[in-house]
Amino acid sequence: MQSQQSLVSSLSASSWLKGYYYVRAAFSLIWVGLALTVGRQLPQLAAVMLVVYPAWDAAANYVDAASNDGLISNSSQALNLVVSAVTTLAVAIALTQSMSAVLVVFGVWAVLSGILQLATGIRRWKSYGAQWAMVLSGAQSALAGIFFIHAASGAQTPSIINIAPYAAFGAFYFLISAVWLTIRDGRRGTIQAAPEGRSS
Repeated sequence: MQSQQSLVSSLSASSWLKGYYYVRAAFSLIWVGLALTVGRQLPQLAAVMLVVYPAWDAAANYVDAASNDGLISNSSQALNLVVSAVTTLAVAIALTQSMSAVLVVFGVWAVLSGILQLATGIRRWKSYGAQWAMVLSGAQSALAGIFFIHAASGAQTPSIINIAPYAAFGAFYFLISAVWLTIRDGRRGTIQAAPEGRSS
């Protein structure tokens, strides 16, 4: 009975995380779609989108931590919240300078947030499982950040198009994590239901 209660509690927590991953994937996909269409045509809209992206990440990390025992118990998300909030302000300032400056800011943010996301994935692996995609996403984010910083010094003027693939990979990893948890929880739910079916 206790093991069944533990399983139900685990499935409930996992259900929240799945929803969170799906929402984050959806936001990133919408952002990428706008960046590749109207964003590349309207610089003013692109500027707003570049500020919104890290701001959304800050808000998402806050909701994630607040929904899982608070910021104090989730230090990596709390730090990610601070990093993303500072990045939002830094992007707004960098936009008054140049897109190269914006790309550098995004590069530094990608490195820091990637490391923190990797740490969150490793910490959650025991509790939720299916965190390998989040770990890979964090590692790739850090590598992408280094590439951004290097590309910012190139001869070609960067634009929102340079950042769109980074957001697209983020969406992919969030979606993979959500689907993986969905499949795993479906199997666990079936296993839980089996003994109940036999007892009736």
